[in-house]
Amino acid sequence: MTPTRRGLVAATLAAPALLRFGLGAAQAATILKLSHQFPGGTIDEGDFRDRMCRMFAKQVGERSKGALEVQVYPGSSLMKTNAQFGAMRKGALDMSLYPMPYAGGEVPETNIGLMPALVTSYAQALAWKTAPVGRKLTEIMLAKGIVLVSWVWQAGGVASREAPLLTPEDVKGRKVRGGSREMDMMLKEAGAATLSIPSNESYAAMQTGACDAVITSSTSLISFRLEELSKGLVSGRERSYWFMLEPIMMSKIVFDRLPKDQQDLIMAVGAELEPFGQAGAKADDTRVEELFAKAGAKVVQLDEPTLGRWRDIARATAWKDYAGKSASCAELLKLAEQVA
Repeated sequence: MTPTRRGLVAATLAAPALLRFGLGAAQAATILKLSHQFPGGTIDEGDFRDRMCRMFAKQVGERSKGALEVQVYPGSSLMKTNAQFGAMRKGALDMSLYPMPYAGGEVPETNIGLMPALVTSYAQALAWKTAPVGRKLTEIMLAKGIVLVSWVWQAGGVASREAPLLTPEDVKGRKVRGGSREMDMMLKEAGAATLSIPSNESYAAMQTGACDAVITSSTSLISFRLEELSKGLVSGRERSYWFMLEPIMMSKIVFDRLPKDQQDLIMAVGAELEPFGQAGAKADDTRVEELFAKAGAKVVQLDEPTLGRWRDIARATAWKDYAGKSASCAELLKLAEQVA
């Protein structure tokens, strides 16, 4: 029998209903895009931050039974590094593993995530999340449109083209990448010139002579192959004035669109992966020493008196400046100083 026009229209109108209700398997997964600036690898090999993102994606996919799919974009392949934070706030990017102080231009409070000599050990760093400072920082980030999903702290070291830059006197006249406005303030007070670039641009800057030294996490020193250009390393393994908070973040706009069970799943997986992140950071503090030594660099450690000298400079410059920015910055700094 030849189908009538009325029959065709009726069939067309019914099709979406069949897809929604008659064919349960046709329900599409919610796709979340997770971007970061670090080199890509696999779930088993490579930069631990990329591995952590891939583990997050795998667990969320499996535990949501396919209702959520997280796609990982390493190496700033989805969008440029500095654009990621603003894009999350607007809901244009779902997630990122993002160095918190990179957002300091938009949200000054985030510079607490790389305040020189404020956090000097992993034990101190790990206490932040549940301490008043962590709760206050979480509250501020939510108000700015960002959900902190997984907290990761990393110690940093100083890779230099010549001798290790250990003391404040060593940086005088040197061009140094510090990693945050506050770190740069401390370095400038000690006599250095500073360079503001993401860590994934460090190799080119050292290669061309645009900077003499790079301060960044042990993992980034490894992933960006800075041992190839360095003759000195100040390791962050025993103690460091450079500790950065690099959490997995999520757009609050995107997060709020999800049902409660999916929100809870995302936060649960993020928290469960934090021990992996901290173990990866600590392992790289040891590995970076081995790698640089093998390449012929001189490897040295900060002692407590030298760290104290850097702290004195930081307190008089970066800490003072940060606390003067706003009442919320002053409160965050005061709360952070309470974490032993």
